Amino acid sequence: QVQLVESGGGLVQAGGSLRLSCEASGGSSSTYTMGWFRQVPGKEREFVAAISWSGLTRHTADSVKGRFTISRDNAKNTLYLQMNSLKPEDTAVYYCAADPKILRVGMNHYEYEYWGQGTQVTVSS
Repeated sequence: QVQLVESGGGLVQAGGSLRLSCEASGGSSSTYTMGWFRQVPGKEREFVAAISWSGLTRHTADSVKGRFTISRDNAKNTLYLQMNSLKPEDTAVYYCAADPKILRVGMNHYEYEYWGQGTQVTVSS
């Protein structure tokens, strides 16, 4: 099993920045595709960004492209999401996810097997 723990969420003003981290333990998470999703009450969990085990393949949602950057440090078993130019509509619970299926870098929440508990990001206007 893989356990994922997010951190770095908080309250920021519009235009500000946050850096989310996701620490993985157990399993072979350093070889897994990793992703970030976000969700607000009443809405479907939304794809934010994903990265392959090597870091060479990345996908970023159009809504955050140019503002958010996903990266990983496999030596530290940690996934990151650098969020810049934050907008109030970015407010959500952000979840880290892992997919053990090699070669797949999914953009759908149902493609991921392991999930963290989430970290709240609130952007004030």
